Amino acid sequence: MEKPSTHTVIVYSGGMDSTVLLYNLIGGGIKTAAISFDYGSRHNQRELPMAKAFCQSLNVSHQIVPLTFVPELFKSALLCSGAPIPEGPYDVLTMKQTVVPFRNAILMGIAVGYAESIGAAEVVLASHGGDHAIYPDCRPEFNRAFAEAVRLGTDHQVSVRFPYENLDKRDIGDLGRRLGVDFYRTWTCYKGGEHHCGVCSACRERKYALRHEEGIDPTIYLYSGGYT
Repeated sequence: MEKPSTHTVIVYSGGMDSTVLLYNLIGGGIKTAAISFDYGSRHNQRELPMAKAFCQSLNVSHQIVPLTFVPELFKSALLCSGAPIPEGPYDVLTMKQTVVPFRNAILMGIAVGYAESIGAAEVVLASHGGDHAIYPDCRPEFNRAFAEAVRLGTDHQVSVRFPYENLDKRDIGDLGRRLGVDFYRTWTCYKGGEHHCGVCSACRERKYALRHEEGIDPTIYLYSGGYT
């Protein structure tokens, strides 16, 4: 039997974490396809063109799936339909406002169906250890439960992996630098403006991840101060 042309499907936003994971997969010789989602977030318009450009440069098959129902039905400051993006440190009170209910499960569920349809063996997501306190669908216990549901729901045809669940964002930044990722071409800011704002909690975490205080962060910020 002919082997499928794709082994792994990556849920790919165009942000720094998923871009590092994409480079990780391609560098490891894993046949990979990418799937991105336009779910009405404020920064989709900035992330998705970057995701498309990276996939083209790496010769990776790329699908962008519109999910127009999300901003119509769900409540989150991350969505264009939501309240303003909070500013300040990356903490529970600030970041809970940006939770999109059950987002990862929805995105991965579609990616799993896509993987099964094209004969891919696994789906990967770049959620990391720094997300655990804020986002319930990034925690290890969720990951294990979802992986088991996928195993049963696909009759053992597809598995899911979360390779970075025990890393923090600085670990991922350091790994990406070793892999040659151009972080200038990735997006993080939740506001989705022309440049990274530098003051939302996502920008503050990006500064930490890319060692802004050491002068090696290539990002242009409207406010270039520290991340604490």
